[in-house]
Amino acid sequence: MPGGRLTPQERQQIAQGLADGLAYAEIARRLDRPTSTVTREVMRNGGPTGYRADRAQRATGLRAQRRHRPAAPGDAGAVPEQPYGRDATEVRAYEEAFTGVLMSSGMNRMSAQVLGRLLLSDAEGVTAAELVRHLGVSPASVSKAVAFLEEQGLVRRERDERRRDRYFVDADVWYESTLASARANTRLAETARRGVGVLGAGTPAAVRLENVARFLDFISESITRAAEQARDILHVRPPETPAREAE
Repeated sequence: MPGGRLTPQERQQIAQGLADGLAYAEIARRLDRPTSTVTREVMRNGGPTGYRADRAQRATGLRAQRRHRPAAPGDAGAVPEQPYGRDATEVRAYEEAFTGVLMSSGMNRMSAQVLGRLLLSDAEGVTAAELVRHLGVSPASVSKAVAFLEEQGLVRRERDERRRDRYFVDADVWYESTLASARANTRLAETARRGVGVLGAGTPAAVRLENVARFLDFISESITRAAEQARDILHVRPPETPAREAE
């Protein structure tokens, strides 16, 4: 099985495979590469919906340059130092991969980048200026992304002592988001059930809609029950992963 870095031609094949809806394993088989190689390549370069062969090639070159030269003071391309003894390049690659996963769930790239940054920050809230600096984007882009995330209930803001807005992702965001998903399923089930009366009970289309409604009712109830039972997990620190001392 060949090793070494992916070539530009292989990255083009990956992009085409994703566009054709192929699974990672099938793309890897066609390249005669390990599936893990393809998965890692895609997830660190925009995810399945954001992967572009040319951008992935440039990003790989930049990462290689960073590994082989020390960062000069004020170097805008340098990967910022990380606390807790983390590997800065590894953290940045993970952040890119996390953004890709959020995008694959339907979120636009800028909102995914902002949410990813907030989730991966150790700080008590992040300001708009810090987001602009970290992501290398315009204040307007950050403002639009934050507004969208607030509308979705994924982010909240507070004014600090210097009268700056700071943005947070609360633990309960995942609980509320899960309940919102359950409510969406319930609304869809209700709409499907109304269609039974319109199309005539017992007709093929009405039977199909009734089955959809029953399925979504079951899923919605199960999700809500599971979220209530698991909510406390969001507020405890797993005992097997204690925080490391900052350097």
